[in-house]
Amino acid sequence: MAFGKAAANNKRFQSFDLLATMIAVVKPDGSVLFANAALEDALGTSRRTLEGSQFGACFHEPAVLRTAIDGACTHEFATLRYEAFLRRVNHELMPVQVTLSRADKTGELIIEMLAIENQVRQDREERLIDQAQANKELIRNLAHEIKNPLGGIRGAAQLLQMEVESRDLIEYTQVIIHEADRLQTLVDRLLAPHRRPHVVGDVNIHEVCERVRSVILAEFPRDLHIERDFDPSIPEFRGDREQLIQATLNIVHNAAQALAERRAAGDARITFKTRVARQVIFNKQWYRLALELHVIDNGPGVPDAIKDRIFYPLVSGREGGTGLGLTLAQTFVQQHHGVIECDSVPGRTDFRILIPLP
Repeated sequence: MAFGKAAANNKRFQSFDLLATMIAVVKPDGSVLFANAALEDALGTSRRTLEGSQFGACFHEPAVLRTAIDGACTHEFATLRYEAFLRRVNHELMPVQVTLSRADKTGELIIEMLAIENQVRQDREERLIDQAQANKELIRNLAHEIKNPLGGIRGAAQLLQMEVESRDLIEYTQVIIHEADRLQTLVDRLLAPHRRPHVVGDVNIHEVCERVRSVILAEFPRDLHIERDFDPSIPEFRGDREQLIQATLNIVHNAAQALAERRAAGDARITFKTRVARQVIFNKQWYRLALELHVIDNGPGVPDAIKDRIFYPLVSGREGGTGLGLTLAQTFVQQHHGVIECDSVPGRTDFRILIPLP
C-alpha cells in the first residue's frame, strides 16, 4: 500500500524532475513525500531512501527547518527564505538557499534549495543579460547619432581641401579626413554584429578551436603554447560557425596580448578545454546539456578596477585597446542563447562559454 502511494506521489510530482534546483515535498511532521532527481544527485541518496524519512536529518541544523515548517503550518508566513547547510554522503556540507512554501494541497510543503554558488552565478548572469541589452541599445543609438555628423565633417573637409592652396592647411584637412575615417571604422565595428545575418549550420566546436589556434599562432609564432583538453564526445550543434570563431578569437587574442610578460619569459600558455555540462541553468533557462568551452591563460589576470565591466563596450585593460572584443564576443554567444563568464585571479584567467546542446 505504501509503495502504491509513493508511486502516485512520484507521478504527481514528476515535473519537479525537470528542474535543476533541488526540490523536496514534505508533510507537516517533516517527513519526505517526494525528492526530485537534482536532490538525489546532490545528497548522494536515492529517492526511495529519502521518502518517508525526516528531511531535517539532511541539514546541519535540523531545528531551523523544524521551526520553518511550524511557521508555515500555523500560517505565520506564505513563503520563507533562509540559508542553511545540506549534509551529503562522502562530501563536505553544501551551502544552500532554502525557500519553503505551502503547496496547493493541504498538508504538503514544498522546499526548494539552490546552491549558494549557483545563486550568485545566476544573479551575475542576469546582470550580464541586462547589461548586454542596455549596451545594444546604447551602441545602436550612439553609432547612428555619430554616423551622420561624421559624414558631414568628412565631406566639408574634402571640399575645404579642394579650395585651399597652402600645404600646411591641406595637412590639417587631411588630419580631419583621416580621423573621420577612423571614427567611421569604429562605428562600423560597433554596428557590425547587429547588421550581419545569422548563418546557421552544423558546428563542431573543436574545429572552431583549431581555426582560432592556427590564427593566433600565426600572429604569435614564438613563445606561446596553446594546449588542448578536448572531450571528443561533444556532439555537433546548430549555430553560426563564423560568429563563434570570431567570439572565441576575440577572447584568445585578448589572452595572448595579456601574456606579453609571460611570452618574454618563455612560459606563456593558453588552454582550450571542452566539456559537457549537465542540468545547468543560465540565461534564466534550464538546459539538460550544454557545451562548456574554457579559454584559460596563465597571465596577470583581469585588473580589479574593470572586473565587473569587462563586457561593457569601450572598456579595456590594455593601453590602445578599443574595448570592443569581449562585447562583440558576448553578443555573438548570446545570439546562440549562451553566455560567457569570467573567473580571474593573478596567474589564471578562465573565460567559460556556455551554449545549449541538443
